[in-house]
Amino acid sequence: MPLIKSISGFRGTIGGRAGQNLTPEDIVTSTAAFGQWIIQKTGIRKVVVGRDGRISGPIASALVVNTLQSLGISVVDLGLSTTPTVEIAVPLENAGGGIILTASHNPKEWNALKLLNHKGEFISAADGAEVLELATNGEIEYATVDKLGDYRQDDTYIRKHIDQILGLDLVDIESVRAKNFRVVVDAVNSTGALCVPPLLEALGCQVIVINGEVNGHFAHNPEPLKEHLGQLSTEVRLQKAHLGIAVDPDVDRLVFMCEDGELFGEEYTLVAVADYVLSRKKGNTVSNLSSTRALRDVTQKYGGEYHAAAVGEVNVVEKMKEVGAVIGGEGNGGVILPELHYGRDALVGIALFLTHLSQAGKQISTLRKTYPEYQMSKTKFDKTADIDLDKIFIALREKYRNEQINTEDGLKIDFEQGWVHLRPSNTEPIIRVYSESSSIVVAENLAKKIIQDINQIK
Repeated sequence: MPLIKSISGFRGTIGGRAGQNLTPEDIVTSTAAFGQWIIQKTGIRKVVVGRDGRISGPIASALVVNTLQSLGISVVDLGLSTTPTVEIAVPLENAGGGIILTASHNPKEWNALKLLNHKGEFISAADGAEVLELATNGEIEYATVDKLGDYRQDDTYIRKHIDQILGLDLVDIESVRAKNFRVVVDAVNSTGALCVPPLLEALGCQVIVINGEVNGHFAHNPEPLKEHLGQLSTEVRLQKAHLGIAVDPDVDRLVFMCEDGELFGEEYTLVAVADYVLSRKKGNTVSNLSSTRALRDVTQKYGGEYHAAAVGEVNVVEKMKEVGAVIGGEGNGGVILPELHYGRDALVGIALFLTHLSQAGKQISTLRKTYPEYQMSKTKFDKTADIDLDKIFIALREKYRNEQINTEDGLKIDFEQGWVHLRPSNTEPIIRVYSESSSIVVAENLAKKIIQDINQIK
């Protein structure tokens, strides 16, 4: 199993050999490099640390905390938390950066170090390259015994996070409370169980939680996709709930289930939230190149401009700042509201969506039908040693030179009947192939066509 070192952070499977998996040695090396980078970059010797509910979380957290203290960096440990909560805590603590221990949607054997700058945002590509250089070739200077970092635990930030969301003008608490929504939440045995129910209760919802024990033994594949959410679908119908909610282990991705047990569609989480935000606050939107065209359509309905960014939260955030977007995110259920913070946040997504649903006065399945209908195919294949991506991209660009081509992030080809986006994953040793059209058959055929081309080129 692999160890992936990239500008996105350090990710791998627990156990095995150093340099090949995410072992204690790799965690210490990665943490030391990031800590050294923070000292050099900001001069601030303070870092916020939090983790999701993974089995390896306590061990990984102890290694991270002790390494930071050994560098002379004081640690504010949020313990079991969420990615967006840590992002909010970093600037509130005036810290030099943050580390979130989570492998996001990956299975339980994985863990990772997600790295934040002093703004509580993911570090840039340039900053990531500097951290990688320090991890590989840098000289790390540890503190003497009299200058070791302090340690403080703080479990108040989930409540602070929720309170900030409830204080937003865009969140109509009374409107949501009046609906008395019955909601089933799939917390996938991670920290969503600690934050989603209290947010919903503050909004006057009746809450039923499944997979709510925070033990890291995920009841199903933790990526919130339709094929993994059968239990949620059954429970929504059994409980006669108004809707269901599923989050990933670190609570930055969000999907909704309709009252009939059908998925609202992860691509349409951002579309629906943007529809509401734009109705109240005119402006531009951003999503990544692999996200649905429906966001473009909704944005144009309100007179705004839609912009596409390379895949990756940091790229979306940079584009949002560049174009002054009022809402943005990623089609995997990631909602970014700059008014709160520049990070994907399932909790703010829930509050905005429920406000929208309550004011629309519709069932969630009816609301879904009000949006442009696109069908997306998402597939992938292993990035093996015999795959020369540069060669493949050159050949595909030549073959489809008469189509609209975008090479900002991998290769995206816009055909008349839809588009295909081919790119290497930043977090796994795979090649992702996304395609979209007004028909799922057409979308799947577009993807198959490109994969056949690749097999011939290889």
